[in-house]
Amino acid sequence: MTLAAENWIDRFQGLSRLEAPVTELLVNRSSIVSVPANTVIFGPGKAPENLLLLLSGAVRVQQLSEGGREIILYRVHAGESCVLTTACLLAYEDYSAEGIAETDVQAVAIPRRVFDDLIAQSETFRRFVFSAYSKRITDLFMVIEEVAFQRMDVRLAQKLLELAEVGGSVHVATTHQQMAAELGTAREVVSRQLREFQRRDWITQSRGTVQIINRSGLEKLARA
Repeated sequence: MTLAAENWIDRFQGLSRLEAPVTELLVNRSSIVSVPANTVIFGPGKAPENLLLLLSGAVRVQQLSEGGREIILYRVHAGESCVLTTACLLAYEDYSAEGIAETDVQAVAIPRRVFDDLIAQSETFRRFVFSAYSKRITDLFMVIEEVAFQRMDVRLAQKLLELAEVGGSVHVATTHQQMAAELGTAREVVSRQLREFQRRDWITQSRGTVQIINRSGLEKLARA
């Protein structure tokens, strides 16, 4: 699929204000790539070759502990870039987490050399990069705060309601392991808490599915 240069430039807040020569450089030396769902886009120990600006789809960025436990750090959606990639490009370091395409993804790939040149030459491009970077860092601090300080039953209730709202259904297609990764905890903790929710007649469970049968009970806990 081919996109007009001005079309994809305008999809990213801040890039439309780039100086004409910078826009020309960015467009001519970048490329549009397509990545199928479930592809590992980057992983620990690998150096970033491009800054990806997502045009469509979603990328899940997650980290695996030495004990094998996953935690989802954040997701990148259309109109956004990956803060971890930005950090690694700026610091000339390898990735410490992995990024996986949750859906089919289309993105603009800006090569490292172009990224370096534009960071050095264009104040507008620097502002665009660091604005996205600072917003995502703030989001990550919120994740850390939730994992460290918020009650797990409250977080689980919030996540179930969030997933139900996204799917537009009382049936949430998820496993205990997937929920544990979303919340940064052990699968056993999620299983124990879901059993408690079921005991309270808020949910029922079947393989790979949680059905919400008492939304008000979950909502009351989520506000606690």
